[in-house]
Amino acid sequence: MHHTTNLSLSFEFFPPKSAAGEAALWECIQQLSALKPDFVSVTYGAGGTTRDRTHRLVKRIREETELEPAAHLTCVGANRDEIRQIAESYWNDGIRHIVALRGDPPAGEREYIAHPEGYAYADELVKGLLECGDFEVSVAAYPETHPQALSRDEDMRHLKRKMDAGASLAISQYCFDMDYYQAFLKKLPEYGIDPHKVVPAILPIGNFTQMAKFSKMCGASVPEWLCQRFEDVDPQSELHAQLAVATAYKQALDYLQTGASRLHFYTLNRADLVLAVCRLLGIRPS
Repeated sequence: MHHTTNLSLSFEFFPPKSAAGEAALWECIQQLSALKPDFVSVTYGAGGTTRDRTHRLVKRIREETELEPAAHLTCVGANRDEIRQIAESYWNDGIRHIVALRGDPPAGEREYIAHPEGYAYADELVKGLLECGDFEVSVAAYPETHPQALSRDEDMRHLKRKMDAGASLAISQYCFDMDYYQAFLKKLPEYGIDPHKVVPAILPIGNFTQMAKFSKMCGASVPEWLCQRFEDVDPQSELHAQLAVATAYKQALDYLQTGASRLHFYTLNRADLVLAVCRLLGIRPS
């Protein structure tokens, strides 16, 4: 049954806040690097709060591992000059892949307001980055529509602008409802977007309650069947981890059925669930 030997993987990590978190993440990176992902990306806090930590972590991955690191970069809280400097310092550190995002409003602010001397939207950021260097630039795609988009149509046009600006990949938001994802895939050609450039993403559910809270904020729906599956299950339990692996594995199979040849995992700095899902897919550490 397994057609997964040519499946490309990518993993996303976040910069930890403590030394213990840093040690745990490093352990996680080492375990997952054995799966030979295409690239690993490091996220970035709202309002640029973790910018320096992100940069340090990406640089460390570049220097101490064989992995290809990608740095998240947002339009928030930086003018064009600062963004150019950040891009140049990444380039000088050997980082060639950037995930360009508009970014969320800084903590405590409801509305996104563009920096007056900055880039208002991710498509402008993509153009700006490509003027700094021959980066590979990835962007975000929203199968269920960006929570702040006025409509599905507006959101799709925006994705098209980002791809036209020079992005080579669009990494999707996680999506637990395959109907939404398939409807999104069907729409791509209508907007002139190559479906092969969209990478579906999987969020292994490390903690259902936290995931449900987070999903509300980012406009990802949590289907009723999923709520029932995790109802009254202790997040620290073996059962929770087993359900998380089963859920993510089924999702991976569903994505592969749509013709996907890549999968992106939001690891939340945890290796065990990802390793289990990949092993079920026939991918094991080399």
